[in-house]
Amino acid sequence: MKDTILLFDLDGTLWDSADSVAESWTEKLRMMGGDFPEVTGELIRSVMGRTMREIAAITLPDYPTEEREALFRDCLEYENEYIRVHGGRLMEGCRETLGELNRRGYRLGIVSNCQTGYIDAFLESMGLRDLFFATMEWGETELPKGENIKILMKRHNCVFDPSLATPETPKAVYIGDTQSDCDAADLAGIPFIHASYGFGTPTHADASLRTMADLLRLFP
Repeated sequence: MKDTILLFDLDGTLWDSADSVAESWTEKLRMMGGDFPEVTGELIRSVMGRTMREIAAITLPDYPTEEREALFRDCLEYENEYIRVHGGRLMEGCRETLGELNRRGYRLGIVSNCQTGYIDAFLESMGLRDLFFATMEWGETELPKGENIKILMKRHNCVFDPSLATPETPKAVYIGDTQSDCDAADLAGIPFIHASYGFGTPTHADASLRTMADLLRLFP
């Protein structure tokens, strides 16, 4: 095994599920009745990377907090079921790149600001479960992504000083597409690699990817 763990953001980095998410929310809100607006893929893409509470406030702004969060929870539960069946669109070269990194001995993980069950729905719908050894969702802790990265690293015996890394005590990098991903890596104290094909433009990065396949150059 290599001495580096590659931790990935999910939405905008590994796949684009915005259209499926929007379809699931619209379908669920219509089931509930009432005068709900149609949720679009463009709206979902615009809030990717935020925490669940932030997304609820942006997408359902006309409801009191308690009612809004109850509606949002119902939508998220339905979303997981919908995604598990309908999936999303993998980023170009995703499946091949992840498979090759795994073959080269790199351990792969996912840390996402998503609800509990969303990563599992992604892995099942895309048939990628065997490639990832560790995952962490916002719904598990309701903590900022940077804190969740640190929890995952400690859980899997990672070191925060790269000079101390070995295959048994690996270092980590975080790969994402938005400013919040960059901030999370900074908070965790690990390098950030920007997936420039995604949804955002962060202020800085230690490296940048035009496509996912560029990871094979960075991690031989």
